Amino acid sequence: MELTSPDAVTAALASTGYLADDDLATVVFLSASMQRPLLLEGEPGTGKTALAEALAELTGTPLIRLQCYEGIDASQALYDWDFARQILHLRTLEAAAASRAPGAGAFDAGEAEKSLFDERFLLARPVLQALRQAPAVLLVDEIDRADDEFEAFLLEVLSSWSVSIPELGTVVAATPPLVVLTSNRTRELHDALKRRCLYHWIDHPGLAREVAIVRSRLPEVSERLAEQVATVVQGLRTEHLLKAPGVAETLDWARALQRLGAEELDLDTASRTLGTVVKYREDTDRVKQALDRMLAG
Repeated sequence: MELTSPDAVTAALASTGYLADDDLATVVFLSASMQRPLLLEGEPGTGKTALAEALAELTGTPLIRLQCYEGIDASQALYDWDFARQILHLRTLEAAAASRAPGAGAFDAGEAEKSLFDERFLLARPVLQALRQAPAVLLVDEIDRADDEFEAFLLEVLSSWSVSIPELGTVVAATPPLVVLTSNRTRELHDALKRRCLYHWIDHPGLAREVAIVRSRLPEVSERLAEQVATVVQGLRTEHLLKAPGVAETLDWARALQRLGAEELDLDTASRTLGTVVKYREDTDRVKQALDRMLAG
């Protein structure tokens, strides 16, 4: 499916169950048409990762995910060599040479070393996979958890859409992948990376949109139950919890209630299923004390 306009993006994403507002649809369209990475920031659970999944589904391309973390380096994002298989291969060559008949030729160390860096021993990591498999969607998740050096490395790859492997040559993407970078803003990203990307902040949806999201993703959930769940979750986000629930938690809660056969959200059912939406003991205690008020509202 081609992303030919913001309206086409909105419709295509909706067909996957992802409801995007006009601003998000526009920046997705521009990212695809300008072949620029899309940097999404926002609170956890606001649909950043889900957008990449939806893009992969609607374009019929593989989703390749790179999960960032403190200490990640280029070899874990790009490629590595399978040392165990290389050593086994080398020992096999040495054994074959030792078993040769006298005068059959000596062991050629240079050729043996050269054969160790064959394609069959290459372990392609997510970035290299995306360049080779493009068209694809490359999700660089939680880039803010990586350090500055990794961010600089990634900037270089996203600028050239190519990677140089000294032993094999340069890999250039035939078609630049759709790249979605997400950040929960645990630290500020460098301006250089931001300049390379198009940027969008995803906020928590309003009540009407959150109800629509629940109904779109979980059509088996009744309108009444979707409204009750979304209303309570909207209220929880104003309670200054240690972790405010995102849309992912809203969907989890609605799904759990549906599994229990609930048609409406009452105090007892809400209290018993809070674990799907509240993740800290302190928050659970606080929410239980406020549930009466929230459900009444």
